[in-house]
Amino acid sequence: MSEIDHSDAPNDVAARLHKAPSVNYLRDWIYGGIDGAVTTFAVVAGVIGANLSTSVILVLGLANLIADGFSMAASNYSGTKAERDDYERIRQIELRRLRDNREHEREKLRRIYREKGYEGEQLDTMVDIISSRDEVMLDTMLHEEYGLTSVQRSPGLAALATFLAFIICGAVPLLPFAFDLAQSPLIASTMTGVVFFAIGTVKSRWSTQHWSTSGFETLVIGLGAAGLAFLIGAGLQGLVGASGI
Repeated sequence: MSEIDHSDAPNDVAARLHKAPSVNYLRDWIYGGIDGAVTTFAVVAGVIGANLSTSVILVLGLANLIADGFSMAASNYSGTKAERDDYERIRQIELRRLRDNREHEREKLRRIYREKGYEGEQLDTMVDIISSRDEVMLDTMLHEEYGLTSVQRSPGLAALATFLAFIICGAVPLLPFAFDLAQSPLIASTMTGVVFFAIGTVKSRWSTQHWSTSGFETLVIGLGAAGLAFLIGAGLQGLVGASGI
């Protein structure tokens, strides 16, 4: 994030106002990155808990990495597209209302800004200015009446961000096993912990949390999921041993 994004210098303010509002895919990256690291490490931890071989870890880990990554990307694509479709549906409704009964829409504008504290000549001026341009009036109604914004995210880019983050972060727990390193479980745990903490640290740049707090919070969430998977794997190993399978 550059300094111009928050600078109050006149030239920087003018640059921000001149360019179109940007779309942020941060949540897609964080969502995919955390889930990729959590689910893949959970598979690894579960297999280790069940005391199965390295080849099983790699097969199940890679299968999870590709299948779950694609599933999450596809789900994010569908969800984001549904949001865009809903926005367009409501926009068309408001556009028809604006064309068919403009005075009724002006009255809604009046009600909206009256509740914001405007009254008298000031209220009349506000309504006249906004309603003088159809696009401005339409965007205002969409925002004030429905809480919608004209800045819409791309379903394809949202899905791509989720998939790439999932694959990159989710591959980390598998790397020590792929290279057959000594103490692979310990190395995988350490590397994945670093990934969790790093994701939380990066996330803090867009939040009010301190970087260490955000990093530790994400670390606890990820290791909690992995620990649960390990316990399940260990329990299943006991069941398998007791049944003689």
